[in-house]
Amino acid sequence: MVLCKSCGNAFEGNYCNQCGEKVLVPADRSLRALLNNIARAITFADNKFVHTLGLMLRKPGFVSAEFAEGRRVKYLPPISVFFVLNLIYFFFPLIQLFNASLNTQLLSLFGRWLRGPLTTAVLQIGVNLETFTLLYNLKTVGLAKLMVMLFVLLASLPLNVLYRKNNRYFTDHVDYMVEVACFNLFVNAIVLTLIINLTGLGSRVNELTLTIIFITTNLYFLIRSGYTFYTESSWRLVIKSVLMIGLMKLALEVYRLILFFLTLWTM
Repeated sequence: MVLCKSCGNAFEGNYCNQCGEKVLVPADRSLRALLNNIARAITFADNKFVHTLGLMLRKPGFVSAEFAEGRRVKYLPPISVFFVLNLIYFFFPLIQLFNASLNTQLLSLFGRWLRGPLTTAVLQIGVNLETFTLLYNLKTVGLAKLMVMLFVLLASLPLNVLYRKNNRYFTDHVDYMVEVACFNLFVNAIVLTLIINLTGLGSRVNELTLTIIFITTNLYFLIRSGYTFYTESSWRLVIKSVLMIGLMKLALEVYRLILFFLTLWTM
């Protein structure tokens, strides 16, 4: 019998049957174990992470369906995958997705209404526009990391209406939208950024090109995942998926609007 050092429970084996604490053995304190832990921390080479992300890409909606049905042990929670990808994305945010520079904000749907508050903020701080832009862009990156879940919540709200008859709870819709966000972070931000950098196509990629890529990839994901997660099919699924792309765009614009004013307020 072994006495658990965390909860005091007496048990047999390597793991406590009450709290799950592992019994440390000499191998756990070896240099090899330390290097393995460091490698996992740096490269995120966790089996569950790789397995879960792979399923999100190969079987859209499958992980969300598994979590909604209560089969969760085999997978990393979608929210955890999301935050890992979000961390990677913010290291090189070439594609303005959840992070939004001042120029991106001014070109957004609500851009024309932002120029007045922007002028007031520049005058209050007492710097020129170029300096203010640099300060703004540095500030907004940190806030975007903290606020990115706001987009997920905003984008999940229409799902409660579009799929209200599909026996899903509000939290199920949120988990599903987290999976959609994971797909976009990995495919439309990280992978697309790498492709642009490695091929030198940055000068040829414009807003129209990015819009076509985003619409195409998201339409693919929403249709496939909608069939799996909501068991929806036929023309209704296509219509709802097209409508959802527009609603996701609106949610992104609202998220950026809130991010803009919060950035100004904290400068």
